[in-house]
Amino acid sequence: MLRVLSSHSPLLRLRHSRILAFPPSVRNAATRMSLPRDIREFLEGYPGLPDDPRLNANLEFYSNRRRCRPDNLLIDELHEQWKTNYAKLEYKHGYIQWLFPLQEYGMNYEAQPLQKHELAAMKDDANILERLHRSYTMMLGFYGMQLVSRETGELRRADNWEQRYRNLVRAPHNNLRISRILKCLSEFGQERLNAGFLLFVLSEQSANDQLNTQTITSSMDRWWANCLRNEEERRWVNETIQNARSKPDHVFTDDAYREALRRRQETGSFRTAEDA
Repeated sequence: MLRVLSSHSPLLRLRHSRILAFPPSVRNAATRMSLPRDIREFLEGYPGLPDDPRLNANLEFYSNRRRCRPDNLLIDELHEQWKTNYAKLEYKHGYIQWLFPLQEYGMNYEAQPLQKHELAAMKDDANILERLHRSYTMMLGFYGMQLVSRETGELRRADNWEQRYRNLVRAPHNNLRISRILKCLSEFGQERLNAGFLLFVLSEQSANDQLNTQTITSSMDRWWANCLRNEEERRWVNETIQNARSKPDHVFTDDAYREALRRRQETGSFRTAEDA
């Protein structure tokens, strides 16, 4: 029988501590191999995937020149009509690959995997990056969160957070969506937002006992927290999560969350002088 370990499992923590005992080069390789395959491919930049210059569906959609399928909406229409239509955001599924394109396949066969030439062009287009920002803030609202700072990625609870948190807890398919969102932000050079999301969720779990189900913590520890290509940042975020999970007296507070983001903005790193 396959045994599934929770993120709070002593056995999982023991495995993690054994990995940490190895030299950095061995530790990094061991940690990378323990990650899910889709995360490894993301961290490696999707090596070996061909670029087809004939395919431009994502670029055209984000330029407001192509309608997504199957919902038949331009991106500006989707943002305007669905921003607070939480029933559509919950029960429709095809839109998420259009709003957050990746170089990997998803479940919507009418969406196209992101091509490398599209990514290069989209990252250089200020209007497209602004639309990506709107996509992110729309989904944050759906999850009961609000962006405070575009520079640091700081979040806070939205006014309707209780209702939206309940939906996030009972609808675990959103965990897959969040993995896609975080990967996409990283692909488009917006990775600073990822830690703002991850550490906000951690503070809600650790200090406020919200979003603290086994399903969410498992997705967060195995997938979300590894959607960071900056290796130093990914290591610090994972260490902070594991400290909050494994040490009963270690609470990652709201103040600690804001201080961590402030420190990174001012110094370029989450680590303190004591950590170095």
